Amino acid sequence: MGSLSTEDDQARFRSVVLPHLAQAYALARWLTGDRADAEDVVQEACLRAFRGIGGFAGVNARAWLLTIVRHAAYTWLGKNRSSALVMVDELEAVERRQASGGTPSEAAPETPEAALIAKTDAARLEAAIAELPVPFRETLVLRDVQGLDYREIAEVTKVPIGTVMSRLARARRRLIADIGTDAPKNVSRNASKDES
Repeated sequence: MGSLSTEDDQARFRSVVLPHLAQAYALARWLTGDRADAEDVVQEACLRAFRGIGGFAGVNARAWLLTIVRHAAYTWLGKNRSSALVMVDELEAVERRQASGGTPSEAAPETPEAALIAKTDAARLEAAIAELPVPFRETLVLRDVQGLDYREIAEVTKVPIGTVMSRLARARRRLIADIGTDAPKNVSRNASKDES
């Protein structure tokens, strides 16, 4: 009987958890700011999910798994990072790596200038997201990157839907204010140096 239950648990784990692993990793990466750390968090989350698969009610597998990933990430961060440390340095390294490994365009090949502008814009957006307070950043990533609806985000973060909507609106306003009004500081300084 014990092995039948284990086989059932394994089959259920495969059908509930495995389809959402990419989203679990993406959330862990946003929360930790590092690829290797995100892999550790997802591994721990998978262990937790497997141990708790019998308690899964079958309602929303993605929200259930992302809740586990979120808790695993915060547990990991609490053990491995100072609470005073904000993950900006590592996020900047991730942004640089992502900017240097841009994806090829489906249209005609872009010019080096267009590629530089696109990389700069992406880096500014990611940096602006990284500057958001954690509750706003988390809500924005779950909605705009992961594609969860308000109810799913409320399940994952354990806050009311109204709070989710408020955090999302405030996060978007901050991004618009940060990105929409400010020119890149280092680009404008470098441009004035080149002109002289």
